[in-house]
Amino acid sequence: METISTPANSLANMTETAKKEGISEAVIAEAVELCRGAEALPEGVLGLARKLDKAYKAGRKLRVKLGVDPTSTDLHLGHAVVVRKLRRFQEFGHQIVLIIGGFTAMIGDPTGRNSTRPQLTEEEVAANAQTYIDQIGLILDVSKTEVVRNQDWLAPLTLKEAIKLASTVTVNQLIAKESFGDRLEKQQPVSLHELFYPLLQAYDSVEIRADIELGGTDQRFNILQGRELQPHYGIEPQMAMLLPLLEGTDGVQKMSKSYGNYIGLKENAKDMFGKCMRINDDQILKYFELTTTLTGAEIDAIEAAHLKEGGNPKDAKLKLAHQIVTQYHGVEVGNQTLADWNNVHSEGQVPQDMPLYPVPEPQAAFRLLVNCALVPSASAAKLLFGEASGVKLDGNPIIDANEQIKLNKGETKVLQVGKRKFVRLTNES
Repeated sequence: METISTPANSLANMTETAKKEGISEAVIAEAVELCRGAEALPEGVLGLARKLDKAYKAGRKLRVKLGVDPTSTDLHLGHAVVVRKLRRFQEFGHQIVLIIGGFTAMIGDPTGRNSTRPQLTEEEVAANAQTYIDQIGLILDVSKTEVVRNQDWLAPLTLKEAIKLASTVTVNQLIAKESFGDRLEKQQPVSLHELFYPLLQAYDSVEIRADIELGGTDQRFNILQGRELQPHYGIEPQMAMLLPLLEGTDGVQKMSKSYGNYIGLKENAKDMFGKCMRINDDQILKYFELTTTLTGAEIDAIEAAHLKEGGNPKDAKLKLAHQIVTQYHGVEVGNQTLADWNNVHSEGQVPQDMPLYPVPEPQAAFRLLVNCALVPSASAAKLLFGEASGVKLDGNPIIDANEQIKLNKGETKVLQVGKRKFVRLTNES
């Protein structure tokens, strides 16, 4: 397999070279915008400008591929990074091809794995695939997206055709894939069917005649395999566009449900906003680049105003949280969530909209926290009390976990845990 690295020449040199080749400034500007925040291979902005120029002169748009294996049901902002880049291509009028990898999902992508993935059933894949399309529809215009399923062309492959496919690559090249090499070095098993995964993903690029394939940086090997395979079938090699993996709210591990540092696309607006406000300051700009619909110029303006010397990162984070909530819940909800946050955190007020919980009879404070679902267990509740109590009733700290909370008939009070959890207690009996 060819080895491709990012070109050493600067963006200025690449754009100057493109101009000398007769590529228009509009096409160059489009290439610059589309490459923003991504690694484009080969030749970066210059390579994409050449591909755009050639396509436009032929009177067509680019075919831009993303393959997704529906291995779970819920997507988060980390998954959405690549989909947002697809949206930028879609906004420029290019044809997005979303491949639901039902066939490859039944194998399981070995990338980053130290063991063979469990193979999914057709029923599991079908159920997960629909949830993926629904959630991706929050970002892409699905009506303008070509949605295809790779079992339509991979399942009918004959043994003769599969052997032809396998003949295009050596075992030496395949085991160069990091996850295979690491497992072999540790004398861990690598199943034969796993070696086919990169080839089958590459064959998807052949089938849909991809001009560009997008993926995370961990997909470099698989995407370049597609570039390697296409010429064997008389197709011009695709470009690879690799997007960084997004760190989660802890700022360390990549965003993942298993690490508990994720921001889900289907989360309610309040939780989504609060999680965005917890990201590290040094991650703010990266989140703007990778998770929002803002243009490069808009992001540059925010960086200049809030993240350069003398700026206030908190203001930038508020803009980020508001932008992300607006993208997934709409303008009205985004504005209201921002207002609620400012009421609680900037002005010391409580949110107007909070759950109601009836308290017709006195209850111990720690037991009330559990019953209101503010904490998961009685033991966790008791840890919150004491001299530095994080529990307040109408703004007053509750020190004793066993204090009896009593409401008179018709009375309401606000029970608060920490800075973000509120319940309005009522007694209407």
